Amino acid sequence: MKRGIIGCVLLSVLTGFLWAAPNQPQAGDVTMPPGKFNSLSYAPYQAWQSPADKKFPTPREISRDLALVASRARGIRTYSSIEGTLPETLARIADHTDIAALAKQAGLHMWLGIWLSSNKADNANEMQAGIAEANAHPDTITRVVVGNEVLLRRDLSEGDLTADIDYVHARVKQPVAYADVTDFWSQFPQVAPHVDIVMIHFLPYWENKPLGVDAAIAEIRGTTEKFKAMFPGKIISIGETGWPSRGRWRQDAAPSRVNEAVFLRKFVTLADQEHVDYNLIEAFDQPWKYADEGVAGANWGIWNAGRVPKFPLNGPVTEHPSWPWYACLGAFMGCVLFASVGFRNIRLAVPSFALGNGFAIACMGTLPMLYDHWLELDALVNLPLQAIFAFMVIRRADKMLAGAALPPVVSGAATLRALRRGRLLINYDSLGFMFLAGAAVFEAMLVFDGRYRDAPMPVFIIPVIGAVFRFWTKDKPVSLGWEEILAANALAVLSIADAIIEGPKNLDFVTWGVAALVLAAPVVMAQEGKRGPRARHSS
Repeated sequence: MKRGIIGCVLLSVLTGFLWAAPNQPQAGDVTMPPGKFNSLSYAPYQAWQSPADKKFPTPREISRDLALVASRARGIRTYSSIEGTLPETLARIADHTDIAALAKQAGLHMWLGIWLSSNKADNANEMQAGIAEANAHPDTITRVVVGNEVLLRRDLSEGDLTADIDYVHARVKQPVAYADVTDFWSQFPQVAPHVDIVMIHFLPYWENKPLGVDAAIAEIRGTTEKFKAMFPGKIISIGETGWPSRGRWRQDAAPSRVNEAVFLRKFVTLADQEHVDYNLIEAFDQPWKYADEGVAGANWGIWNAGRVPKFPLNGPVTEHPSWPWYACLGAFMGCVLFASVGFRNIRLAVPSFALGNGFAIACMGTLPMLYDHWLELDALVNLPLQAIFAFMVIRRADKMLAGAALPPVVSGAATLRALRRGRLLINYDSLGFMFLAGAAVFEAMLVFDGRYRDAPMPVFIIPVIGAVFRFWTKDKPVSLGWEEILAANALAVLSIADAIIEGPKNLDFVTWGVAALVLAAPVVMAQEGKRGPRARHSS
């Protein structure tokens, strides 16, 4: 036991170093000019609010937000004259609690958005509200953006869009803009004569060919020059650009806190040098966007949803500032797991800490992203089951190394029968099968509908570590049914297909693809082992 306790102390220290290494402050040498951002996209929803649920912020909450924005930016961009503005309905717009009035109090200018969709009645209401708002605040509202990515969504024809733009243009004094991605401006250059400002969106992360940070900055430089030549005499404005701090990798476009800081600093430096008019997306993280755009869509803010800055505008940036808590969790879990086998076998110390830190990674990849009730339910089920499975894995490894008898095998078929009856079998074989089958289902979703889905390493990391231990302890699966064989082979094939789709630059998915193959390997190799002798016998 003494050796075991000493081992726990040493491995706890090592755990701290391993968590600290990737979380050293970075990008301290990447700076941006002093001063404030030109403009930030602003959606007023707090962390617990959503336009889908018709839960809107109060004027006090908006005032607090705008005071915060004013500390870092000169202006804001909104997207709707009704829903995105308080008050919620046309009847209440005269109450003087709209965003433009509050922006004026905060000392911010505002780019007023008029949201156009395929519903022409809604569009008429939006335009009337926007016109009234623009005329009521001619000093605060410095431009009116009529339509946002309408052509991209194919909500209106080019003719209907320009008719709406002309209608608003004739009734407001401010310059009028239309905002869309660069491809659709290139396809519909005939929209430009109807606006004063050609507003382009450049989101390198979402491009069909995603770009890394440095390539994105170079592309922005070239794109603005191209559009100045394409539309001489027009103001070229970047209406949206930015970088997500979390989410799935897209080739080598990696969402991270450090990359967001580096991109913004380099972009603002470029904009300052080239005198580029711009708006960054966005002021605050918007968890409600998860439903449509995945984790990445919820994490474009300069501040998180709790209104805490993610990083300083200049100076070093730490990727996971809360890493010491997860390091402590990993060390504690490792000690508990090793204690569960009595500190007897010193060979189980490192595996215990591997499982403990795996559980900490699972928590770090799950708990900060509980954006809706389904994610909360997933965490409530997945994390306890992974913790239970970690204890089962280490105890099974202890038995295998000691040559002790294992309990009878519970097949995948028996596990499924129990689930159909509303029972959850809590044993090594059943949980292992459920994780294996779950990974295969998730991998299928990644292959066939993966645009907004993250690599699910945190959800399956304990079973993956458990699969590695099976090879270490020579714990070969036995009594395989078609359920286990189907799940393992499907996972293996789909993970290879997903790796081909994502490409070698996507290190996040490359790592997950290897992990998925490891998870499937014990069953696949046991199956192949059975086929070999039969094939030789038949010959």
